[in-house]
Amino acid sequence: MSTSKAKTPQTMKPATAARKLGILLSAAPAEFQEGVVSRDELNALQADPPAWLSDLRREGPHPRQVAAAKLRVSASGLARAGITGPLTTAEIEALKVERPEWLEREQATFAQVRQEEQRLKEERAKEQRAPEPRAKEPRGKEQRANGPRGKGQRGNGQRGNGQRGNGQRGNGQRGKGQRARA
Repeated sequence: MSTSKAKTPQTMKPATAARKLGILLSAAPAEFQEGVVSRDELNALQADPPAWLSDLRREGPHPRQVAAAKLRVSASGLARAGITGPLTTAEIEALKVERPEWLEREQATFAQVRQEEQRLKEERAKEQRAPEPRAKEPRGKEQRANGPRGKGQRGNGQRGNGQRGNGQRGNGQRGKGQRARA
């Protein structure tokens, strides 16, 4: 008789849930920061976000990954520019208006990297779609010119190189795995 165990809900740390929601954990309410979040709760937050979550997504502060995406640069590009902390939506919009030299340079670099990634992706897809050309195999007698099993091989279990198939050598020396006779 087997009894089935009740499934425990899958839970995650608040930091993981905040990352999946695209918000900064330190800006979330205390009850969100202190508890664990189940998969069902996360799905509910994504489907019908409460006011605090909508405000955070709209106004920030945003994590570096989100800020980088809004600026169309990489997170490394933000770090190279000296921006290591979170940015609000107002700060992101101000950077877009100011268009500092580093932002234009990082956007160009990011665009080039994306283009190269896309090119490589298309190249890999093309290679997978194209079948490899098959060499024509000879037919009839030409195929068996060197015997039934290929060059130098015998079909009777012998090695064809002067050695016996039992590991002993033909010259009286011990073969692999053979004991000395007394």
